[in-house]
Amino acid sequence: MTTRQNRIAALKAAAKARILILDGSWGVMIQRRGLAEADYRGERFAASNIPLKGDNDVLCLTRPDIIADLHEAYFAAGADISETNTFTATSIAQADYALQSAVRDINLAGARIAREVADRWTAKEPGKPRFVAGSIGPLNVMLSMSSDVNDPGARKVTFDEVYGAYREQALALHEGGVDLFLVETITDTLNCKAAIKAILDLEDEGYEPLPIWISGTITDRSGRTLSGQTVEAFWNSVKHAKPFAVGLNCALGAELMRPHIAELARVADTLVSAYPNAGLPNAFGEYDETPEQTGHFIEEWAQSGLVNIVGGCCGTTPDHIAHIAAEVSGLKPRVAPERPTALRLSGLEPFELA
Repeated sequence: MTTRQNRIAALKAAAKARILILDGSWGVMIQRRGLAEADYRGERFAASNIPLKGDNDVLCLTRPDIIADLHEAYFAAGADISETNTFTATSIAQADYALQSAVRDINLAGARIAREVADRWTAKEPGKPRFVAGSIGPLNVMLSMSSDVNDPGARKVTFDEVYGAYREQALALHEGGVDLFLVETITDTLNCKAAIKAILDLEDEGYEPLPIWISGTITDRSGRTLSGQTVEAFWNSVKHAKPFAVGLNCALGAELMRPHIAELARVADTLVSAYPNAGLPNAFGEYDETPEQTGHFIEEWAQSGLVNIVGGCCGTTPDHIAHIAAEVSGLKPRVAPERPTALRLSGLEPFELA
């Protein structure tokens, strides 16, 4: 077995033994650093005609020390898995900053920084190996919904363009040494399908297969994704990828996310993940839910047998992750249900033909 195959085997073994812990928010921790435009530009992008402040992914190239520090902080808080700082590192998303040419380098650097920190923690605590998830986030364009209210068929991108952007990212993350892919904060299932195809095609091209983790987003109390799917319909849409894990993140706090996680735990025959925001944002766009509150909510999920992987999204910090890790320590991971064989299809709603 290769070194990476050994890590993947260790990841799967750990998931059977305990509830795994993902890291928390990157945005809130980077904001706390009070970085200036010069931090984002560095030497490489000093001559950019476009302001780069706010493009957190480019910090993998211009301030790798900060990114390494954040991986360190989350692993120290108890995380088993830390994401690469590549949430918007696609050519489509980086076009806002005219940094399409830097996409491959951002993803390679993000993966390598995380890999180095994870390996150092594994060497220090071999009984608790650390893993790296290659973060593949949503786009600022959607394949499922029109970009023009007066033209239902209007789209700003094609499936092939989205596929190409995700393929470039996935390939660089793979070469950088991630242990698994995390396609996350999915608002548009068709965009997600393009990312899944890009990942699966790498295997067809001879690259070492890596586990796929898929995490959707329920955007409001309706219980649907932005493109209109219910939780079960979303699962039916992506289960063909045979993901290592499927889950929900972002948009909602733990209290409001619970019924949707419970529904996913009922239908998914794989690991279920959940990493909610620290409650809902206040009038200033900030998150007030304390680490103790978040940990309490997620402890109840674990006691109810709903989850296999937990962590935090917007507003969560290493302190939140430390409390979550403490609350679920020793609790048994969810056991996936055995569902009878049936034809299961999806539109906005699920359809089952037994």
